[in-house]
Amino acid sequence: MSVLTVGISHRTAPVSMLERVSVSGEALVKLLHDVQQDVCVSEAMVVSTCNRVEIYAAVDRFHGALTGISRLLSVHSGVPVEELTPHLYVHYEDQAIEHLFSMACGLDSMVVGEGQILGQVRRALTLAQKQGTVGATLNELVQQALRVGKRAHADTDIDQAGASLVTAGLALAGDLAGRRALVVGAGSMSSLAATTLARAGVTDIVVANRTFERGVRLAASVGGRAVEFSAVPRELAAADIVITCTGGGRHVITPDIVPTGTFLLDLALPHDIDPAVREVPGVTLVDLETIQESGIGWREGDTVDSVRRLVTEELAAFLTAERAAKVTPTVVALRSKAATVVEAELGRLLMRMPHLDRKARDEVAQTVQRVVDKLLHEPTVRVKQLATSPGGDHYAEALRELFDLDPKMPDAVREVEL
Repeated sequence: MSVLTVGISHRTAPVSMLERVSVSGEALVKLLHDVQQDVCVSEAMVVSTCNRVEIYAAVDRFHGALTGISRLLSVHSGVPVEELTPHLYVHYEDQAIEHLFSMACGLDSMVVGEGQILGQVRRALTLAQKQGTVGATLNELVQQALRVGKRAHADTDIDQAGASLVTAGLALAGDLAGRRALVVGAGSMSSLAATTLARAGVTDIVVANRTFERGVRLAASVGGRAVEFSAVPRELAAADIVITCTGGGRHVITPDIVPTGTFLLDLALPHDIDPAVREVPGVTLVDLETIQESGIGWREGDTVDSVRRLVTEELAAFLTAERAAKVTPTVVALRSKAATVVEAELGRLLMRMPHLDRKARDEVAQTVQRVVDKLLHEPTVRVKQLATSPGGDHYAEALRELFDLDPKMPDAVREVEL
């Protein structure tokens, strides 16, 4: 199986297009199953965030899988294929793995180095596991990507390269100390927003969430207070700063309820705040499109370079181990066939020479086994070494052809190992 990535992100599409393609909840689960059920796909995972939708699939045919996945993205988003295709990017095999590793490190984020992507990838894998759409290929790959991402944050200063969408957006709000804030939503991004506000010296933090109990928990964690979701219009009148990230798919703040002089940060996709609020005098609205256009989250430098080197190193190690693992079942199958031949020949020998005592029989058996082991040692060691190079699968194929191995045997060995 080969890994295929088909995606759309802030790097290839405007936020308006990302908003149309955005998928969550039951729609995300439906897309996940539809992809996995494609005739060319055996495993599937969907990473859907506020600035990307990426489908990872284990496939047996590139072109067929690409066509099928692109069509499904079009169907689920309602965006015609011819309109969607120019914004899609495609990675296959080694490039798909490299992209996933880079993404997990935060190198492909709108705010470079942001740590939220690790949790988002982890949640995508967990959902795919619960839905039964991933197997050995994607499980192993994504788990390794998460380890690479953790290493990047532990071994480099990538955390300081961009921080988060929250800090990038609030950087446009000026001094936060002593101001009053309203946080609409209580998910992971809203939690980060509330924590950031508290650390910045915001004196009054109000949390409004559709599930009141979740809002209470978030408000308590930052020394704020929770209100019912219906109280949003009232709380807007007293807030200097408003941050929204509900993921509800419709506008929760409209021009008619926004007072003048308010700073609003909309981190949701689709948008929580009607873009028309920009027409209200004295109101500043910062959304994902604003952050994308400002470039405030992007930082080049030594830290980013060091993470790129780390990704290159981890990619090489992963591919080497993966290629070596692929040839192991063939080596096991060869040794199994050799053992069968030895057993059969020893059986025939003992039938012809029944007078051999136990000691002589053991000596003959050990001698024959040593000869076979010595003959097989060099080719099996060599094929393992050659298998770690690009195109290494061909050496395993040659081994199967030369020794007339049952083509199904390596697969059977691999299934036992799993």
